Amino acid sequence: MRVHFRHVLCATDFSEHANRTIPYGVAIAREFDARLYVCHVVDLSAVAIYGEFQLDPVGQQERIRRQARELLEKTPGLENVAWEPVIRFGNPAGEIARLVEEKQLDLVIASTRGHSGLKRLILGSVTQRLIRTLPCPVLAVQSPPEGFIDPEGGGIRLQKILVGIDFSADAENALRYGLSLAQEFEAEVHILHVMEPPVYPEFLTPTEQTQDLLQVDAVKERLEALVPAEARVWCTPRATVLRGQAYEELVAYAVAREMDMIVLGVRGHGLVKSLLLGSTTDRVVRRAPCPVLAVGSPAAE
Repeated sequence: MRVHFRHVLCATDFSEHANRTIPYGVAIAREFDARLYVCHVVDLSAVAIYGEFQLDPVGQQERIRRQARELLEKTPGLENVAWEPVIRFGNPAGEIARLVEEKQLDLVIASTRGHSGLKRLILGSVTQRLIRTLPCPVLAVQSPPEGFIDPEGGGIRLQKILVGIDFSADAENALRYGLSLAQEFEAEVHILHVMEPPVYPEFLTPTEQTQDLLQVDAVKERLEALVPAEARVWCTPRATVLRGQAYEELVAYAVAREMDMIVLGVRGHGLVKSLLLGSTTDRVVRRAPCPVLAVGSPAAE
């Protein structure tokens, strides 16, 4: 499967952190010759952030729309790419979900941080909801784009990609995305499975210890078997099996080996209880030193 992003959306609430989605979107749009949408969703329940009162709802919405559009048009970096401003009113996650269907989006880029308190529109729980519910992949960004974008040419610079695998359908689809991006940008591919450690390893008998080591070897072989033969023509994926908490091992591996992107399935299963569910989603996305691409199953795309 060759990944091709044709329609990409960046979500922003105009905070410093949320605006970091835009350089990522610009770089991806330029690389894939994609149409870029830059979206701001106005949550009228938090309309006080605009210094307005709901005395004139229609006039108020038009003033907010003009203000938001002006802010979008002043955003640096958009001048050299085909893009379209999108301003919506309502629930941020719901409106973005509607846009995915309307615009046939292939990728949504959202920040894990933004405004705080009533000013929070696109971040944290909203991004987590997008990851769990959207039919297209979500690129969650939490760091400046310098490591992702070549400062000289402005293109994407992906040298190392980490794919978390728990052998679920979503994880295997995530591997397909990881391999495709790695081929596109001539990057290394690291595939990692995290096993829960024995509860009381000190009480394992010699036979049980041997069986445990054999299990690790078997899992590693299973990881390597996931990589198609054609992919091995241009890359040599590095398969690793670790023990511990999934989010801790994924983040620690990414930090230690200076990964440029982590790719994970949205829904998982097995002993690790899924790589991206509940608090693990929050922990991986928020603690990762690089962007996290969350991918659903082929049936959900």
